Amino acid sequence: MVGNMVGGTENAPVIVLLHALGASARSFDAVVDRLAGFACIAIDLPGFGDAAGDAGFTVEEMADHVAAIVRARIDGPWMIVGHSMGGKIATILAARSAHGELPGLVGVVLIAASPPSPEPIDDDRRATMIGWAAKGPLNEDEATKFVSDNVAAPLQEAVMAAAVADVRRSDPAAWLAWLERGSREDWSSRIGVLHVPALIVAGSEDGDLGEANQRRLNAPHYKQPHIAVIDGAAHLMPLEKPAAVADLIRQHVATAMATQPTIPSHFARLIAYDRVSARTRAILTDRAHPDPVDYVPQVLSNWQLATLRAVMTRVIPQEDGAIDLAARIDARLHAGEGDGWRFADLPADADAYRAGLDTLDRAAGDGGFAGLDDERRDALLMRIEDGDCPAAPDAPLSPAQMALWFEDVRADGVRIWLAHPATMARIGYDGIASGGDGWRKQGFAKTRADDPEHWEPRAMKERLR
Repeated sequence: MVGNMVGGTENAPVIVLLHALGASARSFDAVVDRLAGFACIAIDLPGFGDAAGDAGFTVEEMADHVAAIVRARIDGPWMIVGHSMGGKIATILAARSAHGELPGLVGVVLIAASPPSPEPIDDDRRATMIGWAAKGPLNEDEATKFVSDNVAAPLQEAVMAAAVADVRRSDPAAWLAWLERGSREDWSSRIGVLHVPALIVAGSEDGDLGEANQRRLNAPHYKQPHIAVIDGAAHLMPLEKPAAVADLIRQHVATAMATQPTIPSHFARLIAYDRVSARTRAILTDRAHPDPVDYVPQVLSNWQLATLRAVMTRVIPQEDGAIDLAARIDARLHAGEGDGWRFADLPADADAYRAGLDTLDRAAGDGGFAGLDDERRDALLMRIEDGDCPAAPDAPLSPAQMALWFEDVRADGVRIWLAHPATMARIGYDGIASGGDGWRKQGFAKTRADDPEHWEPRAMKERLR
């Protein structure tokens, strides 16, 4: 039912792979072979592969099936890959993760994926495929035609034989459940727009689920989708072009891990624990959303945003996968969110940020603050902190105002950084888990130093070693 976990690289996400209609976990064998160094779990969905005898053929039941495996087998970050039918399941699971149900998801890869909305299948072809299974398991000719119709060029003999065998061992009830109901279900409103990094892969020769429909039906459900097209491939890309598929997955892992801080497995488990209320879990999940790589400022100019980013690198130096504190500050300014007060000598927050950043750039001289090296950035910021901002012609803020402004900037940056669950995990903060949704708040039983309760991050971390 579940493929063996293969490989394993420290801090890399576990890659979960979901197959297409009529396929099985082994349809990813050639892809997994090329993902050396990654832990991979290819799953047989109910009614297919080694799970052909299992029940639970609805879309929701298949999602539940995968979710149970993820909870049981994965303690840290994970990425989900969904092919065709498995793509619809992958997006549903990504939505569950966005609501805090399955923490740790760092990315999604959709391969010729069925969308959350009804899948665009030609009516005559749908009727033909339904007719094949109406009488029982597909015969050799029907299975061979199904595979042949979904590839751009003939497969190698052994690959073709395995694909045909998978189609023939599919449970006819599961086959019909997908074609008659699952592929027609509309989950669009429940999915919404997801922030998790998404790679959407299309075959250049695919018909119903080619690039055009991937852009139209799947891409709108992801905040920052990246779309890739594999030339010379149709619908069964894991069988047709396994090397190209593996390369794209590997690249997406690298991109996703480089653009967001990692939440350790012990802290992801804490967030999912019933001691954390659903409202708190949703807030933490929202804070953990990766920052857009191409964020467009709403309040600041592009130049001002670059200056603020340079300031934040000195105020809160971060490792790879940094939180884009400057972008988050700009987004808060645009939303009108703040801490409820400001210095009387400063204008309103948005105006103060624009004026402060412009004054800072003028004080830095040609090239602005972002053009300085770290040593000179630090020296200038320390002068501003001391109320000794270098005078510049037509500077919007005075040295005294700049000292107040820089105090606000530091407070905003630190507040956002500390509120991120990755930072909470790093400092060992577990105050999020003092209640839950029940009427009786659980609180803490142990209050002595260095004596954590069994659910606290330090204790959970030790048990997971």
